[in-house]
Amino acid sequence: MLRIHFTTEDLTRIRIARTPDPLWETAFSLHRLQSTRGRWAFAEWHRTARLKLIGTPLGTAVRKVLFQVVPRARYFPDFLTPPEAEDGLDAGCTAILDTPPDRVRREVETLARVVGAPAWAARLTERRSREELVSTLRAYHSAVIAPHHDRVRARIDGERAVLGRSVLDDGLDGLLAGLKPGMHWRPPVLEVDYAEDRDMHLDGRGLRLVPSYFCWHRAVAFADPALEPTLLYPLHRDGAPEPEPPGAASLGALLGRTRAAALRAARLGATTSELARALGVSPATATHHTSVLREAGLISSRRYANTVLHTVTPTGAALLRPRPPRRVPPAAL
Repeated sequence: MLRIHFTTEDLTRIRIARTPDPLWETAFSLHRLQSTRGRWAFAEWHRTARLKLIGTPLGTAVRKVLFQVVPRARYFPDFLTPPEAEDGLDAGCTAILDTPPDRVRREVETLARVVGAPAWAARLTERRSREELVSTLRAYHSAVIAPHHDRVRARIDGERAVLGRSVLDDGLDGLLAGLKPGMHWRPPVLEVDYAEDRDMHLDGRGLRLVPSYFCWHRAVAFADPALEPTLLYPLHRDGAPEPEPPGAASLGALLGRTRAAALRAARLGATTSELARALGVSPATATHHTSVLREAGLISSRRYANTVLHTVTPTGAALLRPRPPRRVPPAAL
């Protein structure tokens, strides 16, 4: 069990990741490829990823390089998932390249001791070797993570909406008490189902919460206690339908002011009853409108307390984004 100890100051410094962390999602997706646990939850992604990897040079590099340094085990090097990746893949890859060689050596030695590491991993202290590793990480991300970005982003946005609603309804206690799965808030300690027995004292540094699409079963934290306190945890998987790409028939059904108003109302997250009040319709009618919007891939829905919370997907947000005015070329003189 991981016990995270909060002070009063730490409670005021809780942050929720704005976007999916590209390197953590990459690492967790590599774990999904190395295990059958939870595969049903990622069946479509797993199928398309295998098609892109099997029998290709990238697939060979994933098996011989990435699986070796990011094993599905109780430890893999922290420097491969730097906090800088919060600002995007480029920033994260730059941080990997700039990691001090002494730190790389220590973490590779820990990998070798705890899990086992290939002999070539010792060369990661050399920048050239890290450049080759980063190149493989980028190629893998481009092939099997980036094509699913909108779906991953929609789930993260939905989780942020739920957590934000928890804070508004029940304060920070409600936020921490609502974290699932495998977490229990017993003030001032957050108990987390974990691979080892460990205490994390925040000591006023706060905690960054990072919901993850590809994380499965239990939360993960940095092994090095000196790094920014961060808790990666799996998103709820309650059987809610994933947004599908919009089709012509569904988009045609969206024409009309009521559904457009429903889409706008869902921008910051809204329950079915809240949408019904905003639209001036019955809950049953609001449910019908949200079903059409969800089938068109414009909103995602997930259960929150005893109701359902609807949030806009990236596709829906794109439809709501104001278009720039057309530029009329000046008349010829």
